[in-house]
Amino acid sequence: MALAEFLKSLDALLTAASETFAAIDSDEALESARVAFLGAKQGQLKATQKAMGSIAPEDRPAAGKRFNEVKQQLEATFQEAKARLASAGARGPDELTERFDPTLPGLPLRIGRLHPITQTIEELKDIMGRLGFSVALGPEIEDEWHNFEALNIPAEHPARDPLENFYLAAAKTTSDGPLLLRSQTSTVQIRVMERTPPPVRVISLGRVYRPDTADRTHYPMFHQMEGLLIDTQVTMADLKSVLRLFATSYLGSDVHIRFRPSFFPFTEPSVEADFSWNAGWVEFGGAGMVDPNVLRSVGYDPERVTGFAFGLGVERLCMRRHGITDIRDLYRNDVRFLHQF
Repeated sequence: MALAEFLKSLDALLTAASETFAAIDSDEALESARVAFLGAKQGQLKATQKAMGSIAPEDRPAAGKRFNEVKQQLEATFQEAKARLASAGARGPDELTERFDPTLPGLPLRIGRLHPITQTIEELKDIMGRLGFSVALGPEIEDEWHNFEALNIPAEHPARDPLENFYLAAAKTTSDGPLLLRSQTSTVQIRVMERTPPPVRVISLGRVYRPDTADRTHYPMFHQMEGLLIDTQVTMADLKSVLRLFATSYLGSDVHIRFRPSFFPFTEPSVEADFSWNAGWVEFGGAGMVDPNVLRSVGYDPERVTGFAFGLGVERLCMRRHGITDIRDLYRNDVRFLHQF
């Protein structure tokens, strides 16, 4: 190759590379241009360098000098483009020309909010706190003693059927039997009474688990609010008064409470509690006087103290309050739905 032709190819390469690097608008385009012009294996500068072998020996010093000058200029042009992108934050070509206009209205921030179940739980805590109840917590993984036996649920009771509970086969069996996910928050009552002498006035709110098929009104995991009051001379009238005060505080002053006879192993007598809502009656939980056997199981003297207990479904209260017709909507994590509350 003649020297003049070689020098001409170097000038053309420098011109093309300079124009390309000047028009670079992204890190990806910069890297592609670097490989195309300065790549160690297949770059155009490398290919031009190989052509020096065909130049006459007496012309090679001049060719090599010019080649080094072009190489340095190409590397400098590449570094300038790189610095320009870095200072501009690697923004696109349209954004590079944008300027902040303080006269334009700002974009509203989308702020998160509490889940409707959490909102309901916090409101229930507030209402019951004003009625003198403190909050008690307990584990969600329980043994059979706290989940069944201490609550006067015998071994042959249908509620203890393995098909009706989430037993943990991989968990270590304790002295109080195998472990399971608690099926009711009544277990917290037992734990509180085991370590607290009367009087006791607590509520417990938390998740419970039952292997129900998910549909509009059932879900295998849901929340309960359990209430317990133990003292001397506690009667059903106290229970009805507390539930009425709770219902009117949460749902409005026009709500009425009624009791229907029922049966629960851990209360005697037992009732289903209903409240009036939109010209109809709606069940919202079970209640009753604590069974003497339950009091004995925790070391209380049923001849000296009495008490009542009630269990309410948090999801049911939340759904009635907000007009939700499908419990599954609460757990689909659809932000469009949750943003309503």
